[in-house]
Amino acid sequence: MAETLFESELHSLPLLMRGKVRDVYAVGVDYLLIVATDRLSAFDVILPDPIPGKGAVLTELTHFWFDRFAGTVADQRVDMPLERFLDDAEIAQVSGRAMVVRRLDALPIEAVVRGYVIGSGWKDYQATGAISGIELPKGLSQAEKLPEPIFTPATKAEAGDHDETISFERTAEIIGAERAAEIRDVAIGLYRSAADYAAERGIIIADTKFEFGIDANDNLVLIDEVLTPDSSRFWPADEYATGMSPPSFDKQYVRDYLETLDWDKTAPGPRLPADVIANTAAKYVEARDRLIGS
Repeated sequence: MAETLFESELHSLPLLMRGKVRDVYAVGVDYLLIVATDRLSAFDVILPDPIPGKGAVLTELTHFWFDRFAGTVADQRVDMPLERFLDDAEIAQVSGRAMVVRRLDALPIEAVVRGYVIGSGWKDYQATGAISGIELPKGLSQAEKLPEPIFTPATKAEAGDHDETISFERTAEIIGAERAAEIRDVAIGLYRSAADYAAERGIIIADTKFEFGIDANDNLVLIDEVLTPDSSRFWPADEYATGMSPPSFDKQYVRDYLETLDWDKTAPGPRLPADVIANTAAKYVEARDRLIGS
């Protein structure tokens, strides 16, 4: 596996898109090859410096959670060897960071679940006493655990654009009330299960986002990355405290550094110092090791 991969170059398959982190290729008409690169986006801007090994960590964790949730919700994976459509050099380039999946009709909603009041949710709560229109108890502190996990969906943005948090009612208008209720219930159930598991390993999952697709039989399918440091906010339980933004295993470390700069959070993103890159890579690896072992 290449230690660092900012952008994949596979000539055996047609490239469909490059997202914030993933490169997506067509495998015939029914399947896709998704390559998790080491690109890092912050404030919806792709930064110029990759985080070595990040894509492999994201892929390994996603496989782990897909396996763990088997029987609860279907996932998008297909058991198809890369040798069937890539040459040896291409396999070496993406080994450990590539996943063959079914082509599905992706829902245009990010299923965000929050168990703690932090980040944009904290700002929303301070301004309105609610998050995504969900009224919360008065007097909550920053990073305080919510009485129950809440579903705070968002629209999915293109690279360079910002995701927009929306209400459940707006979600129902976009994808239908029955489907909205289904993804809410499934997402909260997955979050609860994962949060309980992670807590036993010293990690608090403050919030996360899931994405779903629909197959030809109209069944809900879990897609994209699942409970990774990119899609979730992981806190070390032994350093958790309220009234502050706790230290984290995710890219919040990079966000905190960027907040110290005179940068307007639009492209192009600033270069990262070597120590920030190294420390971020170490945080991703530690999160993986705590959750699933080295």
